Amino acid sequence: MSEREPIVFEGRTGVVHPITRYWTPVLHRPCTPVTAFDDALVQLVADMFASMDAADGVGLAANQIGVDARVFVVDCPDARSEETGENVVAHVVNPVLHLPTGRRRRLDLDGEGCLSVPGEYAELARPDTAEVTGVDVHGAPVRIVGTGLLARCLQHEADHLDGVVYVDRLPAGEREQILAAAGLEGPA
Repeated sequence: MSEREPIVFEGRTGVVHPITRYWTPVLHRPCTPVTAFDDALVQLVADMFASMDAADGVGLAANQIGVDARVFVVDCPDARSEETGENVVAHVVNPVLHLPTGRRRRLDLDGEGCLSVPGEYAELARPDTAEVTGVDVHGAPVRIVGTGLLARCLQHEADHLDGVVYVDRLPAGEREQILAAAGLEGPA
């Protein structure tokens, strides 16, 4: 088994944190907006990239490593970049999700999973395109437009920051079955 290369972001080596599980309170309430754009924020993003990489994820919200902050990271393919094979690698601080409306809104039904509900997936309909605006760790504007898996990932991570886990969007019976299968039956 080979060791992974350390994840470095803005000169900071990321530290891998354990992923919070479904019943952890920080996952079930809206996260606090970031107001301090400092070294601690840069380290948080480095740690998030390292934690996402170690868990083989494509996205991670700060509350998934127990931090109450409106920040997420992604390393995810976009449907438009399938030919190049390049992922969109980005972080967004204080993201705002924008979804298509009216005739522009098309839903994509696909399997969705979550690092906080390990090993389980469920079919969930989400808009097939999404846009997130926000800022980076320096306060500079960020805009990510995604299609396919990236659109799903942007919506999934924005949900996390609002205190919503994907299984919360499922019927109660299906949610209970998935949580039981993941070994997450009821709060500790």
